Amino acid sequence: MTETPETPEAREPEVLLERRGHLGHIILNRPKAINALTATMVSLISDALDAWEHDDGVATVLLSGAGERGLCAGGDIVALYHDAGNGGAESAGFWAEEYELNARISSYPKPYVALMDGIVLGGGVGVSAHARHRVVTERTKVGMPETGIGFIPDVGGTYLLSRAPGELGTHAALTAGTMTGPDALLMGLADVYVDSSRLGELSAALEQRPADEVLLEFARKAPDAPLAAAQAWIDDCYAYEDVETIVDALLRSDAQDAKAAAAVVLSKSPSALKVTLQSLRRARELPDLPSVLEQEYRVSLHALTAPDFAEGVRAQVIDKDRNPRWTPATLAEVRQADVDSYFAPLDGRPDLWEGLQDRKTDSSLISQEQR
Repeated sequence: MTETPETPEAREPEVLLERRGHLGHIILNRPKAINALTATMVSLISDALDAWEHDDGVATVLLSGAGERGLCAGGDIVALYHDAGNGGAESAGFWAEEYELNARISSYPKPYVALMDGIVLGGGVGVSAHARHRVVTERTKVGMPETGIGFIPDVGGTYLLSRAPGELGTHAALTAGTMTGPDALLMGLADVYVDSSRLGELSAALEQRPADEVLLEFARKAPDAPLAAAQAWIDDCYAYEDVETIVDALLRSDAQDAKAAAAVVLSKSPSALKVTLQSLRRARELPDLPSVLEQEYRVSLHALTAPDFAEGVRAQVIDKDRNPRWTPATLAEVRQADVDSYFAPLDGRPDLWEGLQDRKTDSSLISQEQR
């Protein structure tokens, strides 16, 4: 998820697939929308990974984004916004395929290198930060902005953030802030720091040489992470189990940045904040990424029909008045029973992995009937 609306491209393929040497290169190709993901793009990426997994000529897969602004600004939230009013069936299908892709990337048997250059938000994190090799640069701005639109971090974001050192992930999720490349390294969202001016050389080197060898050659020492200097107050203030206590701790902190963080948190959807915190705490206890994606699927579908998602998208993307009117309006008004309902089994829909298996079985039966 992200705040970037869909911008139609003029008959351009949404994903470019290139084979050069031993490299399979996936290029997200919607630069006017900062390569925001569509259902078609998710399908094309999945198909490419399927084909290249069994192609002995492909040793490494590389992911990058077209244009100068970034890898990917997330998903097409305007389409989700409109689908929410029609029952959310298309959104459920999109998320199922997207989350399956996130899990697939995390366990892909060949080296998968993601160039997290420029803007990497929401769904962009999902197709990059689960990779075996995650490259950031001095231009990287990575984040999960969901609470600002009344939504909850997904695409495995709660898995990643719940496993960041201390409470850095909680801070990032509740403030919906962006992080630098060094911050991403500190938080475990990336592995390698490379100057953006050398990404073309890096890509060319991957055509002929093993990924481990190439990345070792191009990596350089990253600058200090800005979040490292703030980790003491972040760990102190975000260690609580409810958002109200976290905000109170931020306001009482001696750190001026903590007080500023409190103001940012209080500007987000109260319901989304509470569900996000509970999502993170629950994700810490879940054993693996697929389990967390299962939880996120339930949460996302519940959030889709809640009033704050529609209001958040309206305020940030449709009308752009930047003045959302959240319902409920305050943290105190959010009932725990309502928070818990986001994690309840889906009413009338199968859960993530069960539903995907059913769809594959149905597709197989249809194919057999058509033969």
